Amino acid sequence: MIIHSSPKRSVRILILGGRGVGKTSLILSLVSEEFLEDVPPKAEEITIPAEITPELVPTNIVDYSALELSEDQLQDELHRAHVVCLVYSVIDEDSLAAITNYWIPLIRGTLPLVKMPIVLVGNKADLINYSTTDAALNIMSTYPEVESFIECSAKTLHNISEMFYYAQKAVLHPMAPIYMPEKQDLTDECKEALARIFKICDLDNNGVLDDHELNVFQCRCFESPLRPEALNDVKAILGKNIKGGLNEDDFITLKGFQFLHCLFMQRGRSHTVWAVLRKFGYTNDLHLSKDILYPCLNVPVGCSVELTHKGQQFLSNLFDKYDRDNDAALSPAELNSLLSVCPEPPWTGELRNMVCTNQQGWLNQHGWLCYWTLTTMFDVETTLEYLAYFGYLYHHDRETQLTAVQVTREKKLDLLKKQSTRNVYVCHVIGAKSAGKTELCRSHIGVTSAENGTNPHLAQAEPQYTINTVQVYGQEKFLILKDIDITNVREPLSPSDVNCDVACLVYDVSNSRSFEYIAKVYLKYFVGSHVPVMIVSNKSDLTAVSQDYICQPNLFCDNNRLPQPHDFSSRKGSQKELFIKLATMAAFPRFHAAWVLFFRKTRDLYNFNIMQTDLYSWKAGIGVALITLVGVLVLRLLKPDKSIVR
Repeated sequence: MIIHSSPKRSVRILILGGRGVGKTSLILSLVSEEFLEDVPPKAEEITIPAEITPELVPTNIVDYSALELSEDQLQDELHRAHVVCLVYSVIDEDSLAAITNYWIPLIRGTLPLVKMPIVLVGNKADLINYSTTDAALNIMSTYPEVESFIECSAKTLHNISEMFYYAQKAVLHPMAPIYMPEKQDLTDECKEALARIFKICDLDNNGVLDDHELNVFQCRCFESPLRPEALNDVKAILGKNIKGGLNEDDFITLKGFQFLHCLFMQRGRSHTVWAVLRKFGYTNDLHLSKDILYPCLNVPVGCSVELTHKGQQFLSNLFDKYDRDNDAALSPAELNSLLSVCPEPPWTGELRNMVCTNQQGWLNQHGWLCYWTLTTMFDVETTLEYLAYFGYLYHHDRETQLTAVQVTREKKLDLLKKQSTRNVYVCHVIGAKSAGKTELCRSHIGVTSAENGTNPHLAQAEPQYTINTVQVYGQEKFLILKDIDITNVREPLSPSDVNCDVACLVYDVSNSRSFEYIAKVYLKYFVGSHVPVMIVSNKSDLTAVSQDYICQPNLFCDNNRLPQPHDFSSRKGSQKELFIKLATMAAFPRFHAAWVLFFRKTRDLYNFNIMQTDLYSWKAGIGVALITLVGVLVLRLLKPDKSIVR
């Protein structure tokens, strides 16, 4: 069943009831603030400006007359209305019986998929000295769409304003989604929403709201703290009315938190409950508002999105909050607790295939931040959505989760300046299926070749992405490896396959036909492009064979002014130097001097490439020659001139 989503920008009230119950008199008494003896059969539609309504929302009031409106026109008005005031005369039992015999069935039949809120109005209360409350309460318990009941008098103006306030409240703060009057209890959906709110407000994740946390909640929702005496009154009510509402330290439990909101509903304060729910982004269907989940973010072509320091700090604090045993990793129970504020986990499959984990395969803080960095790069909407679920807006009052992300400058500016200001780079790993790309990608997150064969979780999955951090000239950067799936070497690569910050072309040194594929890929897609390219000779622990290609890899790299192939093997332990090189090339596109500087620095450690070694030898030879020449000149100057001696 559909419920009107809210908050509404306006309220449209339809007044229904039998002839002679005083519908038109109620409207005219509200407008003129006096009772008119002579009234027309039907009042014209009235618009009340927002500034003079209790809820500061413009309100339209529509009268109904069977003499002037056809059945089709009535159905049309029902479809346009946000709330219906069903009026009966307290001195006419037939008009009261018609509420359940005619009017409510008519509304249900006209709007079978919509739960239209109804306010039951007993008019002409000035003519009796008793009340019809019991009969009205019976109707409310039978028909849950009846939100409230009020007796009033158009003649004495008694409760006239209150009647229309209740109608507004039924639209803006509806009872049906959050409360079941027949059971005197909150709905399951409302309890679930309040449980999420409670967890977000439980800043230390100890299962209770202490006095500080309760005051933070009060200030966030109602912009004023609880007075000490008011706080004591709240605790006294909980201690008296519900077992388990307070813990042994007199702090409020989830059970007590939900009971307080149920008590608000029982006392007719639905607006208080809705103030809390709306502060946390809920609409009338008790789902988070799409405006909250997906704030508008413009990402121009050529730009990317990264987490800001504020976003990283929030996610780090969130991790620490749920790491109850302080072991720097989230156990399955701790991770489930963290994700309990979300409708479902943001990922599918095993995270250990994508980011760094501990030895048990549990997510550590580094892996947690890496995951959200990866998600922000490729699916920023999911990041924004889950930041809302996690309570980012509660912890950053008057800010949206847009402050947790930033849009980088256009890539063409990076190319122009030969240096990138970004912190996250994407490397596409391309090669034939047998080249060992997957093992290379997994080694980026510390998974060894031995683990690839023995870990059943890893053996079953071939992750498209892995992400880890590397150091580039002393600065921490995130490097994402994307394993480009090559199903058929004859099929062309798509534009998205070659659109990256740096390309890693991988071949198997033990397979004579492996290099040919990546050589053709380079010549077809990367010659003349702005994408830096690194060729990797994988499985270097095996015996290298001559490649069946017009030239060997070393000569190919020389001919195309590429760095010499990097020898790599996932069986040789740590191979971080490859990933540092890739990140360096991505950080300084088209600035080969920066690569050379780095490669010189790491030459002795990593035995980088023959070309750079030759460059060093050449420079050393020039240096020796210069020193020799200077020495000869000095000796000649110091040698005595024989002609002078004579």
